[in-house]
Amino acid sequence: METVSSPATAARVLAVRPVGTTAVLAELSGLHDVLALQTLLLESPLPGQVDVLAAAETVMVKADSPAAARRMAARLLAMDLTVQSHTEGALVTIDTVYDGEDLAEVGRLTGLGADGVVAAHTGQVWTVAFGGFAPGFGYMVGENQALEVPRRSSPRTAVPAGSVALAGNYSAVYPRQSPGGWQLIGRTAAPMWDLSREQPALAAPGDRVQFRAVRELVEIPAAPAETSGHSAVKSGLRILSPGLQSLIQDLGRPGHAGLGVSSAGALDRASVRRANRVLGNGPSAAVIESVAGGLRVQAMGDQVLAVTGAPSALTVVTPSSAAGTHNDEDGAQQEEVRTVPMATAFALLDGETLTVGAPERGFRTYLAIRGGVEAESVLGSRSTDTMSGIGPAPLAAGQLLGAGAATNSNVVGNPELQPDYPDAGVTVLDIVPGPRDDWFDAAALELLCSQDWAVTPRSNRVGMRLAGEPLRRSRDGELPSEGTMAGALQIPPEGQPVLFLADHPITGGYPVIGVVADYHLDLAAQVPVGGSIRFRWTPGPPVPADTSHDHPHDSLNEVSN
Repeated sequence: METVSSPATAARVLAVRPVGTTAVLAELSGLHDVLALQTLLLESPLPGQVDVLAAAETVMVKADSPAAARRMAARLLAMDLTVQSHTEGALVTIDTVYDGEDLAEVGRLTGLGADGVVAAHTGQVWTVAFGGFAPGFGYMVGENQALEVPRRSSPRTAVPAGSVALAGNYSAVYPRQSPGGWQLIGRTAAPMWDLSREQPALAAPGDRVQFRAVRELVEIPAAPAETSGHSAVKSGLRILSPGLQSLIQDLGRPGHAGLGVSSAGALDRASVRRANRVLGNGPSAAVIESVAGGLRVQAMGDQVLAVTGAPSALTVVTPSSAAGTHNDEDGAQQEEVRTVPMATAFALLDGETLTVGAPERGFRTYLAIRGGVEAESVLGSRSTDTMSGIGPAPLAAGQLLGAGAATNSNVVGNPELQPDYPDAGVTVLDIVPGPRDDWFDAAALELLCSQDWAVTPRSNRVGMRLAGEPLRRSRDGELPSEGTMAGALQIPPEGQPVLFLADHPITGGYPVIGVVADYHLDLAAQVPVGGSIRFRWTPGPPVPADTSHDHPHDSLNEVSN
């Protein structure tokens, strides 16, 4: 154990800003203090702490309740970061072929030339400061600033997996193909993210990285894929049609933000809990989340199901070959058709089919099976993360889903009442200002909440893209990437908001003007494409100090030492 001391002046959190109702953002003077606070929080979590996400100049702390988030501000401000002990991370060597498309340009920008860039990149040890952007994408800081370069003015739509890159003071390796604006200087075959390892990230926060120049890469063949085992499913559901999109979801995988992994999970959490309560399942048993109706399934063996979420017609068909069907006047057997209610347990007997109709209101339905949907658990969750590719693939016609054993009661529960769901009209969502509402003037803050924002067809589980009169920033420059969360309302340069949902990137570089209150996140998930949203300011967590600033929302200001 090595003890590292900062300068004599006590290092502390400079300010704390609310991030919605269930998180706070601590601002610090630099990366040294960021890493010190991150280490403290991971070694001694605050009461109610769920996740910690370090970034260039901030640390975001997510809480399990609004009450826990309210208590965190004072505790963070009181922390002394001057002396912080830590265990030195592992040293990871990454073989790299330096033939990147931007190598010559980086040589020109730095004045080192291409060969000098390679020498500078391999001649220092890099430390993974924090994760973000994608699982396994580590922001690495070097021992000097010789390779500080700006991002590309025009990002690439597809950066190949394994690309070694530079941006600002950081270096990184793209773990998978994705859009990106970093300067590409080389490539590696090192598997930066592998879920078959105990530690999926090859280089996790705190680890050190040494890049080694090689002439060619040694490709390690991937292990043969395991068979899905669908043929072994004897009891469960056969997917006849997945509709527009159907995914396996539970309540998500919090706690892995430092590795670049978002919580994901069902967008309407209350509907998942409701369906599982009705069936006597555990609250996070896996279910099927379906969009806009059209899901059709067939029972393999007798099953007990429940459907919650957007109210839809539920039609059960008993095949003509089943016992108990009746004959028509000509003696031919007829299929039996019946409807079943929402939020109520019902039997789907062997061979019967269930069709979920188009929602009358709302957007997403949740089909639960007694015992939960059986699927492989990844990082403690069976949920599908559409952005990172973690978790089960989207459901396909012909797929077989087994029934699990995630029950906590021997009996099914009583039918439950469904809440009201939004239609194609206007849905009002409460938002807490900040953490970066100070990037906008009073007129922009007023405009955000005085107009209806249309939900565009470009929306998905990553975020809802909204359209309306654009919001203009009141300051120039770029915001250093910092942690974000579901409910964050990010404002890109064109001024059209993006409302992050469960599969959002865990860090972002655009200012977040406000965050949807946690109690309205489920409602936001049910606003259909073509519907409209109107935002309404609501007070954030109270702060433990008097902070009088000229600000449109005085009671919601940051807390400062």
